[in-house]
Amino acid sequence: MTKIIPVTLVFTAFSLFSCTSGKRNESETTPTNDQPETWMLLLAGSTLDQWQMYSQDSIKGWSLIDGELHASGAGWDAGEDIITKETFANFDLSLEWKVAPENSSGIFFYVQNNSDQPIYESAPEYQVMDDKGWPQQMKPNQYTAANYAMHAPVGAEVKPAGEWNTTRITVNYPHVEHWLNGVKVVEYDFGSEDWENRKASGKWADVPNYGKAKSGHIGLQNAGKVVYRNLKIREL
Repeated sequence: MTKIIPVTLVFTAFSLFSCTSGKRNESETTPTNDQPETWMLLLAGSTLDQWQMYSQDSIKGWSLIDGELHASGAGWDAGEDIITKETFANFDLSLEWKVAPENSSGIFFYVQNNSDQPIYESAPEYQVMDDKGWPQQMKPNQYTAANYAMHAPVGAEVKPAGEWNTTRITVNYPHVEHWLNGVKVVEYDFGSEDWENRKASGKWADVPNYGKAKSGHIGLQNAGKVVYRNLKIREL
């Protein structure tokens, strides 16, 4: 015998589903929509033909070995940072990285290719470092996944030196999110009151154009010894 379900019960169940399905979990995992055709690979093939030096001509300090990009660890002001040839506005950037003990570096976006300033003054930075082995005490906004010298990560769990971490940076201007190992740890909005207050009272107070761009290159800093792989980006 077919069991008849009251219409009111069906409607109630549907209403509950509609109300709960739109809620956002504060511990949400890495964004989805990962169809292969939507991504541009930034380390395709055996050459770095999608990259160029920041404010220089020929690439130096970097080597591509079996699909992994190795930084030589030249130093913060060695001038051996690389940037994508293409520029991006709204995007989703995904990659993996591992760092040598007591080393640090950074991932940049909205880089302006300007020889008059170092890359870290040209663009916001997602910090990469050996948090557990770093020999000095750092400020909270200087550890891995921070918006460097601006926003400290919350709930970040970085792997020990030599182990692979996953990073995701999503930008839908003016909103930015930093992800580390599947967890969102930083979010902010360019130009917000909070942003402007942090800038005015911090490291970038005397860098007038810091954070003003709305598009630019993706950049990798050759400060410490870091290895990157599976770099990919999709435009939003």
